[in-house]
Amino acid sequence: MNSTAGTRRSRLAEYVEPAAPAGREKTESDGRGEHPSLPSNENSPTHSPAAESARARRELAVRVGEFRRTAVLVPVDEHDVPLTADLGGVRWIFAFSDETALARYALARGEGDREWSYQRWLGARLLDAAVPAVGVPCGVALDVGGAGTLFPPVAGIVPDRVAVDVAEERGAAAK
Repeated sequence: MNSTAGTRRSRLAEYVEPAAPAGREKTESDGRGEHPSLPSNENSPTHSPAAESARARRELAVRVGEFRRTAVLVPVDEHDVPLTADLGGVRWIFAFSDETALARYALARGEGDREWSYQRWLGARLLDAAVPAVGVPCGVALDVGGAGTLFPPVAGIVPDRVAVDVAEERGAAAK
């Protein structure tokens, strides 16, 4: 790896690990916080819409908190501008949890043989500084091209002054 003025360069193909075997069973959880071998009772109070909504909000808060405390890799161009994409009226800053995730993305684009410049940023810096600086609705896409996570520009994830749902509420209240 080479280092140039705070920007790291890496031959990403060196970091790609083979994907997990397709038949590998998930043993810890089925994604709902339940063990897959235990029966679930869809009629229990823990499966009510209100309980599911509260559980989803808690999971989101945990995921956002973890992201804010984590250093991620942000691919940048020759001017140190982060890699972004526009989709559905939102600009997404791409971030990757590690060089392996970035390498998978590069290979999926057919660009795994070139060096990718990136910077290491805390998730909090992306959400609190980079997103507001963009000037248009913006979120963060973590590990795109894999089992990624989107951090959209909404209250509780980005500052309220740039959250699209807060702006919509302000507009509705002004009418």
